[in-house]
Amino acid sequence: MSLLSITSILITVSALFAFVNYRTLKLPNTIGIMVISLLFSLALVLMGNAGFGDAERIASNIVGQIEFDEALLNGMLGFLLFAGAMHINIDHLLARKWTIGLLASVGVITSMFLVAACAYYLFQLFGFYVPFIYCLLFGSLISPTDPIAVMGILKTAGASKSLEIKIAGESLFNDGVAIVVFLAIFGMAVNGEAFDPQRIGLLFVQEAFGGAVFGFICGWVVLQMLKRVDNYHVEILLTLALVSGGATAAAGLHLSAPIAVVVAGLMIGNHGRRDAMSNTTVQHLDSFWELIDEILNAVLFLIIGLEVMVLSLDLKLWTAGVVMAVLVLICRLISVGIPVNLLRKLNREFHPHAVKILTWGGLRGGISVALALSIPPGPERDLIVAVTYVIVVLSILVQGLSIGKLIKATAEPETDG
Repeated sequence: MSLLSITSILITVSALFAFVNYRTLKLPNTIGIMVISLLFSLALVLMGNAGFGDAERIASNIVGQIEFDEALLNGMLGFLLFAGAMHINIDHLLARKWTIGLLASVGVITSMFLVAACAYYLFQLFGFYVPFIYCLLFGSLISPTDPIAVMGILKTAGASKSLEIKIAGESLFNDGVAIVVFLAIFGMAVNGEAFDPQRIGLLFVQEAFGGAVFGFICGWVVLQMLKRVDNYHVEILLTLALVSGGATAAAGLHLSAPIAVVVAGLMIGNHGRRDAMSNTTVQHLDSFWELIDEILNAVLFLIIGLEVMVLSLDLKLWTAGVVMAVLVLICRLISVGIPVNLLRKLNREFHPHAVKILTWGGLRGGISVALALSIPPGPERDLIVAVTYVIVVLSILVQGLSIGKLIKATAEPETDG
């Protein structure tokens, strides 16, 4: 089946499921699409088990042709990150740079090791022997919060600006850190490379800092071009070129494309609006990127729901996933508590419930699934993919549907921390 055919089917099904959700479930759009997609997939699987397998085979064949890791990491991710970064106030972000920086670095690394230790013993308890290096690989892909899921949920959660900046800022930047760590551990686990702190440090500097500098340069160049144009068609086209061309070039230079796109998005969303665009352009640009964001999110969450058809339905695997989901939350609580309490001692103000909200608001999403699917075939991959999928689905459904209530119950005031 051609790429055009698969894309057409995904957009059509996304639209139908969005309509059904709007008329019946009335859940937030992305969550509603994923719920209907999950129910649809499970219904097809049950029909297949009951002897009516034609529909399931056709659907599984279509889903099996979707290279989810490639489509997300090298396709949709850049557009979604840019759309999210455009709406973040850079002054508010810089005011909370220490909180965001520590959560995106110390928090992620701490969580990775805690999750790896929990996974190592839990998998053995369920009868799965997984080398510790693969548990570290699992920890690196499940520890970062997903900016796509986080920002999609925060839109309807009613969070204060202070809280929204902390959660969204962390999720935008911790992916770059986590992907670098994932690549380093991937090399050791899959390719048998020796542990080399110097190589890992250089890789981090190249990917993370190099990506940020490259994103700044690309953003600055496009910003100068925007100042010399007053036609919203051309200006929107320039932002599209910035995302697609910038992400592709960053990947080709072995720099972090996600970080490059985020930095470029912050520049265009802040300096571009203020210094280079008319009100008409700003309105059209916002509408365009909001539409891109909604469409890609709908397709992404549809695929997450459909992926259940190509996963192993081993009850033991899924049970391990449910238990691991609880342990991941506990690890998140600890890894958030350490930097927040450190900053409190340095006289940074935090709401008493900040750790609780940051923990519960740290959703996992499609990026974790995509990284898990990028692991080469083998018993470790099957286990990690299944457990990751369970954690992501539970995170989106349970945390995503309840974070708004938690935020309203705690009513965090504005702070500078």
